[in-house]
Amino acid sequence: MKGEAFAFAVYNLFAAEADRQGLPAVARLFRSTAQTELTEHLREAATLAGAVGSNAANLRQAISGETYEHQVMYRRFAERARTDGDLAAAKLFTELAADEGRHRDAFRTALTAVTTGRSTIPAPMKANTVQVSAGMAQVKAARTKTNLDTALHGEALAHAKYMLFAAHARQTGHAALARLWEGTAMVELHEHLAGEAVLAGLVHTTKTNLRTAITGEHNEATTVYPGFAKRATAVGDTAAARYFRNTATDEAKHAAAFQKALNQLR
Repeated sequence: MKGEAFAFAVYNLFAAEADRQGLPAVARLFRSTAQTELTEHLREAATLAGAVGSNAANLRQAISGETYEHQVMYRRFAERARTDGDLAAAKLFTELAADEGRHRDAFRTALTAVTTGRSTIPAPMKANTVQVSAGMAQVKAARTKTNLDTALHGEALAHAKYMLFAAHARQTGHAALARLWEGTAMVELHEHLAGEAVLAGLVHTTKTNLRTAITGEHNEATTVYPGFAKRATAVGDTAAARYFRNTATDEAKHAAAFQKALNQLR
């Protein structure tokens, strides 16, 4: 799930860069592939994993995650970045720690509303959208780069899960809760992940972005998902094994499509 969520986020950033370079066909390919990763691969994995529970359970899960990011993860990342001289990263991590605390508090209020009816579900925070253009990494320390990678994957997964939680909330008649999930998801994607992507130098030229995508899809098609399928088969998880095999096939098709697009740019 984390890998699929990250692919969705990154491919949308790559699509925006392709648009800036005047390559609309490549942009459409990145966006359509991103949608497959999110609406097919991730959702099916979430179903198999039982990732979506009741509205109250989803809120408790989110509160736990946001509390960890607020109290531990981002504060630790900020301290390490400051020690290593990556002051821009330290500043961003500190800001994100504060944001995650506000998300936690909003979810706590929402949980009270859902379970007791004695509170009102808060309106979501609005995302301060960060534009991500091609550029070099703006951090120097190896552990800051590692922490940025961890944070990027975490924000991508939070966005994807919150959108799943929002769909469940709407299906169960909780429109205000759905809006809170959706708004928070947009903050995680367009503000938090995007800000981290700028510092990490995640986006490059479209040719380089295509090569990155090809490498990732090829690895998933030939190593990651076949390995997962083998393990699932060995323990009798036949539905999961089938999912992993089917997803490996899809990822091979994605790699081929990206390779074709790259060949046409040469």
